[in-house]
Amino acid sequence: MIRLVTAGRLRRLREDADQAHTDARTVQEQANAAWSQHVRELYAVTDRAERAEAAASEVGAILARAMEQLSATEQELLLKAIEIRRLRTELESEPAGGSTLTVLLHHGEPHTIYATREDAHADTATHGMPADHAWQRCDERPAAAFTWRCEAFIYNAASKGFRRAQMPAPWPVEGAA
Repeated sequence: MIRLVTAGRLRRLREDADQAHTDARTVQEQANAAWSQHVRELYAVTDRAERAEAAASEVGAILARAMEQLSATEQELLLKAIEIRRLRTELESEPAGGSTLTVLLHHGEPHTIYATREDAHADTATHGMPADHAWQRCDERPAAAFTWRCEAFIYNAASKGFRRAQMPAPWPVEGAA
């Protein structure tokens, strides 16, 4: 079959082809714009996800430090509660009759009170007294004559208080004996 193509038909075919090229360019530009928008959104979402991941990591580190501090604080509070309970028990318990305390005197002035004489002697070592110092019973000189002196006090249940274990020798009053 032979087909005859006229000039009008060729012109219409050319116009249709030009219109198809124009439509194809328009669709290609729209597709490129949509692709560019999609890529920009993908980069934005990726950036937000990376920032969220970094923030979550930082928050995790802060939370870990806070948990460590909380644990340490809880341990400290537990120890303090135990110590407070022990001190309350000690405070509420009355001293037994005959229990002693040792008062450490420095130049005759009370310095510290100890449960035992050995504790008092050990403390004087921290204040410059030799650790191997041989402690002797004090003579009748006044307490101020000694740099360090230990005085024992015994609990007296009748008076609900402590009294000296050794009473000092009476000093004569203006020549009286």
